[in-house]
Amino acid sequence: MKVTAPQMGMLQILLEDLFGRLGTEFIPAPATNQEALEIGSRLGPELACLPLKIAIGNLVQGLEKGADTIVMAGGVGPCRFGYYAQIQRLILKRAGYKFKTIVVEPPGAGFRDFVGAFEKLAPGINNWQLYNIIKASFYKGRALDFLEKKSLHLRAYETKRGSITKAKKKGIKLISAANSRREIKKAYDEAADQLESVKSNHKRDVLRVGLTGEFYLLLEPFANFDIEEYLGHRGIYIERGVYISDWISPSGKNKVFGVPANKGAQDAAPYLDHFVGGEGQPTISHIVHFAEENFDGAIHLFPFTCMPEIIADNILPKVLKDHDFSLLTLVIDEQSGRAGLITRLEAFIDLMKSRRKQLISKGEAECNAA
Repeated sequence: MKVTAPQMGMLQILLEDLFGRLGTEFIPAPATNQEALEIGSRLGPELACLPLKIAIGNLVQGLEKGADTIVMAGGVGPCRFGYYAQIQRLILKRAGYKFKTIVVEPPGAGFRDFVGAFEKLAPGINNWQLYNIIKASFYKGRALDFLEKKSLHLRAYETKRGSITKAKKKGIKLISAANSRREIKKAYDEAADQLESVKSNHKRDVLRVGLTGEFYLLLEPFANFDIEEYLGHRGIYIERGVYISDWISPSGKNKVFGVPANKGAQDAAPYLDHFVGGEGQPTISHIVHFAEENFDGAIHLFPFTCMPEIIADNILPKVLKDHDFSLLTLVIDEQSGRAGLITRLEAFIDLMKSRRKQLISKGEAECNAA
């Protein structure tokens, strides 16, 4: 069995580690590129969301590298992500590809189905072995997420452009090469120290911006035009609401982001008090969190036709009014371009700077009046 899977940010590192521990041959698709987008746009339904189209392109590239089995995550709720595996299978079979599909359903949807997928990937494995393997790979994924979060915070202060990105890449290699829990912890500590040692100016006055929205567009740099690196180089401190290890963890503790799912649901409840699929409700809670933490603004990213995010997008004006908060909404599909996105980002940055000056002037005036 030779398996492949769609790309999504640093998910490939996590999958390489997991399949290596399982003893399953993994053939990664190339890093998401224009060719994958073009393949998926050609084969996929016109009104399908961008992540499905790119995933189809990734899978075609993986199959053409020699894979004979596709591994795809399942899902629950109204979001179409839960149907991706079935749609991908139909489209790729129709295109003439021969392969098997293994769908890894979330543990909450049924533990037997979750374990059953891994029994197909690694015949003969018992539950205790599987638990330890998943735990080890998950620990590595969480270390990578904490490293990424640290880079999002520090990039705004670097004195030489690209130095944080360079240090982060070295850190990713260190963590990727680690095996045991102790080795992963040691590698993370070393990688974090390297980030901290980058020459920086922490006295710099930076804008603080939150990123929220649909998980794929937040996690895949190709799909979001490397928005995080661009903003960081513009001197913006970034807090992202979604990380891979938080997203796949059934606990809902969201240890990387720092706000547990139950707390997020409470924050969103005055505006949206039930699950609508995907990140619809979490998006509302993220905006409330960013506003209450006095961020300068937030950016809402989601793919064209994404139903949960469209629901959130229609509720957010009320949230913004209640919290007097600034938001830029970016809806992305295969027709979107980097130049147009940067133009909108620059305008939003100018708006946030102007708003901050107004708030400072207002505060000074109130102090003088008192």
